[in-house]
Amino acid sequence: MRTAAPRQDLTFLMIPAAFVLLWSSGFIVAKIGLGHADTLTFLGLRYGVVTLLMAGVAFAMRAPWPKSWREVGHIVVAGAMLQALYFSSVWLAMGLGVGAGVAALIVCMQPILTAAVVGPLLGERVTRRQWLGLILGFAGVGLVVARKLALGLGSIEGMAWAFVGLVAITFGTIYQKKYCAEMDSRSGSAIQFLVAAVLISPLALIFEDGDIHWTPAFVAALAYIAVFLSLVSMILLTIMIRRGAVSRMTSMFFLVPPIATLLGYLILDESVGVMALAGMAVAVIGVALVVAPERAN
Repeated sequence: MRTAAPRQDLTFLMIPAAFVLLWSSGFIVAKIGLGHADTLTFLGLRYGVVTLLMAGVAFAMRAPWPKSWREVGHIVVAGAMLQALYFSSVWLAMGLGVGAGVAALIVCMQPILTAAVVGPLLGERVTRRQWLGLILGFAGVGLVVARKLALGLGSIEGMAWAFVGLVAITFGTIYQKKYCAEMDSRSGSAIQFLVAAVLISPLALIFEDGDIHWTPAFVAALAYIAVFLSLVSMILLTIMIRRGAVSRMTSMFFLVPPIATLLGYLILDESVGVMALAGMAVAVIGVALVVAPERAN
């Protein structure tokens, strides 16, 4: 038993770290793909592809499916918020000039907003440390957003869409946690991806021209998002759920904005100013204060 402990500890560290890295890189790859296709068209295509892939994985792994239409309904509602509204908002924000690192920073305030909402609504106690994190988090985001807008990097409309994404992922996560606790991440994700495809594809046909430039960069971005960001990340999530490592992934969530910012600088040549870095540092500290586990007395 003693020899298995180091391997177990390594697994508990590496899988959540890989999940966080995939989540961070998704902002960069999406930004690359958006340079070659209309936003909703790209997103609808992504969900069409990944629905087929995830359904195949669910059937191949014999994942359990919902036992009632009521359960399906809850999964559909959560999927509408977490997949359709969240991703379309974030991608629209980046399509309107918001940097990948800034978009990641805004939506990664989700643990902070969740703490602020869950406390009053569900009667859960919000600690003084979490309130401090909440204040620091949004103060840091405000500093970054104000600085970027002052430099003409992004638009008010784009920033607004990013905050819509923040609200969508926050309330979608709360809803899914409350009503979809028994959802299998493979079959449930297949349903939610299908919901997103059904909701987004008609909007793409109505509001966009459907332009796609099938360049190697776009094909690579689509393949990465469909296979790694959607498929592999859900498989990693399933493993973490089974091994009880989800809390470790949550505690590493504050690393997403700096990783996305670094990748944006290296790959997309997105500017990173001193004031923006300072604001991001304050915001990241705020998120860390909220998601870090309480020490036992």
